[in-house]
Amino acid sequence: MAASADSLWLALRRVPGVGPRTAHVLLEKFGTPEKVFSLDAAEIAAAGVQAKVARAITAFRDFEPLDRELCELPRVGARLLRWSDGDYPAALREIPDPPPYLFVRGKAPDSDVRYVAVVGARAASDAGRRMARRLGFELAAKGFAVVSGLARGIDAEAHQGALDAGGTTVAVLGSGIDVIYPAEHRPLAEAILANDGAIFSELPVGTDPRPENFPTRNRIISGLSLGVVIVEAAEKSGSLITARMALEQNRQVFAVPGSPLGGKSSGSNRLIKRGAVLVDCVEDVLEELAPQLAESATKPAAIGGGSTKAGRSSHDSEKSRGSTGAKSVERILKSGDATVNAAKAIILELKDDSKLHVDALIEASGLDAQTVLRLLLELELKGIVAQHPGKLFSLA
Repeated sequence: MAASADSLWLALRRVPGVGPRTAHVLLEKFGTPEKVFSLDAAEIAAAGVQAKVARAITAFRDFEPLDRELCELPRVGARLLRWSDGDYPAALREIPDPPPYLFVRGKAPDSDVRYVAVVGARAASDAGRRMARRLGFELAAKGFAVVSGLARGIDAEAHQGALDAGGTTVAVLGSGIDVIYPAEHRPLAEAILANDGAIFSELPVGTDPRPENFPTRNRIISGLSLGVVIVEAAEKSGSLITARMALEQNRQVFAVPGSPLGGKSSGSNRLIKRGAVLVDCVEDVLEELAPQLAESATKPAAIGGGSTKAGRSSHDSEKSRGSTGAKSVERILKSGDATVNAAKAIILELKDDSKLHVDALIEASGLDAQTVLRLLLELELKGIVAQHPGKLFSLA
């Protein structure tokens, strides 16, 4: 049976080895999945795709489950939003690794609506919850669409604040479009849809929430947005991943300060030390975004964290994790596992305690830019690598 046009879109991400960046390269080069799947392996490889992945694309034939998945969408009230569709969010299209498609419930905000993300701790304090709801309310009242992840705590309060203002809010899931997590937020999800909001997911229908889904989900939250406001984040919070991704996408990073006596705000306080814009009211967000909004009303992806003070907020190295990082380095260097060889190549380049620019690491390691950037982020989160101003890296 011939594959349908929409199943080819799904197939573009279901081929082993094809991630969002590779899919983006293929779409930029060839325009449509139909064209990609009509090529031979040599033509695909000529676009910069690894030969093994190019062969996997030409060999892919498992379209029937994808057609069944597409048939499930009407049942859950969802549709497929393709990268080439006019209502695909323009800001998201311009990040380095946009999803080639999104599953959507509800109505994606109009292209002239500006998104601002509000994210933070699940186990939030009462003060943090109040602040998140206030920010959600005031941003929505000013005409922004409030983006968050439908999680407990800060996310839910931000969504609710936007709804209280009669505004638009968008939830991005780390599960399938038909799997609301946590389950107790189903009424909140329905309220978002009832108020002309939307729910997005790039994951297959029926996908359960898993820890590995949330970092990739977070790049969509930040990619949609002009800026990301962090309300309460501990040292190892997933919200810090969102902040780092926002900086990589040239978005502005904001953080609400918290008491240094507890751990709930240690990560967000550190972001402020590193240059994130301190927020104690919505005017702080509006003032920072005003020049970019005035500069261009049609280029959301070019707006945001271009300032040097925002750029410094990605340098979230923790000295207290130094000993843990050293042990991790030791384990990686001793490992013969092929899956860690790439990380080993990066660590070996940094062994002499020097600071190297990311371009130098790409050249010296022999790895592609996508792999190096991903591994540097993972190594930074593990406390192994530290990032410094100017895209310089060293061992932590």
